[in-house]
Amino acid sequence: MEDCQAFSTTTGLKRVPLTPLRVFRGVICLVILLSTAFTFLVYFGPLAAVMLRLLSIHHSRKVVYFLFGLWLSLWPFLFEKINKTKVIFSGETVPARERVLLIANHRTEVDWMYLWNLALRKGCLGCIRYVLKSSLMKLPVFGWGFHILEFISVERKWEIDEPVMRQMLSTFTSPQDPLWLAVFPEGTDFTEEKCKRSQKFAVENGLPVLKNVLLPKTRGFYACLEILRGSLDAVYDMTIAYQYRCPSFLDNACGVDPAEVHIHVRRIPVDEIPVSEGGASAWLIDTFRYKDQLLSEFNAKGHFPNQG
Repeated sequence: MEDCQAFSTTTGLKRVPLTPLRVFRGVICLVILLSTAFTFLVYFGPLAAVMLRLLSIHHSRKVVYFLFGLWLSLWPFLFEKINKTKVIFSGETVPARERVLLIANHRTEVDWMYLWNLALRKGCLGCIRYVLKSSLMKLPVFGWGFHILEFISVERKWEIDEPVMRQMLSTFTSPQDPLWLAVFPEGTDFTEEKCKRSQKFAVENGLPVLKNVLLPKTRGFYACLEILRGSLDAVYDMTIAYQYRCPSFLDNACGVDPAEVHIHVRRIPVDEIPVSEGGASAWLIDTFRYKDQLLSEFNAKGHFPNQG
C-alpha cells in the first residue's frame, strides 16, 4: 500500500505571520460580507425567491443569480486583490456561460470557494450551486442563503439522500436556466487517516490505490449526470492544489494563506461519458486516478502541466 501524500499540508509556517492588524482586517472583511449577505437575504430574498417565483421560476432564478453574483464577487476580490493570493489556471480553456457539472478534489474546507474565481471569469458566478452536507444548511445567515440558492443538502447516507437529490435535480433540467453544479465526489476533505482507510477499501475491492485523493463515491455523481445529461454542455474536471500550505477559512479571511492556488481544468463533453451507471462509475474512478497523477506531478514540480 502506498503512503498518503501530505502535499501542501495544513501545518508548517504561514505565508505571512498572523498579526493583530491582519486579525482586525479579517474581522472587518467578515463583518462586511456577513452584513451585506444579511441585507440581501432580508430585503431582496423574499421578493426574488418567494413572490417573483409565484409568477415565474425562470425569472425568479435570473434575479437570484444576479444578486448572488454581485455579493459573491466580493470573495474573489478579497482573495486576489486584498490578500494577494495568486490563482493560477492550467489545462484547457473552457467556453463562457456553459451549463456544466463540476467535479473537484476536496483537499481542505475552503476548496469550494476557489471555484468562484473561475466562475467569475466565465460569467457564471451567480449560477454556481453545490451539493453539500446538511449541517451547513443550518448555519445562521449563510444557511438561509443556501436554501434560497437551492443548494442540495445531503446526509451522506444514500438511502436518505437519493430521493432528495433526485427531486432537487429534477428542477434544474431547463436549458433556459444557467447552471454550474459543483460536486466533491470524495464526500469529505482529505486527511492522511481518511486516505489510509480509502486505500484499505481499494485493496479489498480491487480498485486503484490512490495517495493524493480519496476514492470517489459514484452514486451521487451518477444521479447528477443521469438526470441532467440532456441539458448539460459538459463536465468540468477541476483539480485543486495549494502552494505551500493548505488554508483554513480563517487563513483566507485574514490573508495569511494560501500564497498560490493552482487549478487544473479539463472539459469533457457529456457524450464522452458512458450512459450506464457502471460505465459512469468506472469513468469517475479513472478520472480520480488521473487527478492522483496530476497531484503527484504538482508535488514534485510545484505546478500543473500547461500552466497559464
